[in-house]
Amino acid sequence: MLRYIKHNLTGIDGVEIYPILSLLIFVLFFSGVVWYVVRMKKKEIDTLSNIPLEDGTVNNYDSTQLFETK
Repeated sequence: MLRYIKHNLTGIDGVEIYPILSLLIFVLFFSGVVWYVVRMKKKEIDTLSNIPLEDGTVNNYDSTQLFETK
């Protein structure tokens, strides 16, 4: 399978830069996310971690409607 792709890519000048750019974008994005998470305040982390457990949330749908047959 790879030889079919590799054969088509040999005719493109400068194609070797795309894997390098892809890796660079991935590393920059991953580093940015790690940096953001490390710099988060403890209070913000606690608030975000408790969101699924909070009561009083409003559901926009009725779960019984999902299983009704007409």
